[in-house]
Amino acid sequence: MYSPSQITRQPQTEPGFPDHSAGSSRPHAGESIVDGRNMPGLILVGIAVIGVAATLSAAAAGSLGLAIVGGLITVICLLAGTAWVLGEHLRVKHHEGLGFHDHTAH
Repeated sequence: MYSPSQITRQPQTEPGFPDHSAGSSRPHAGESIVDGRNMPGLILVGIAVIGVAATLSAAAAGSLGLAIVGGLITVICLLAGTAWVLGEHLRVKHHEGLGFHDHTAH
């Protein structure tokens, strides 16, 4: 592990693509937090997780209509959030000149 005194801030190579090589062995450590373009996708996945709980609660209460609507909203949010996060991952990989399955570390 690196101590905070060993980690120095590196200048960004291009806007939105910080260089994390000084503080991590992974090339995209904290990418979701630093970039911010993943946030809508992560929020949609979070809504889908909450939607699963709401759908199960509605089904347990015997409200079939609410359970169906909740299930549809959950599936839509999960698919849209996953597509968003994967799309952003592909954007970063494309910027680096790599394919989706090309690994740069480990």
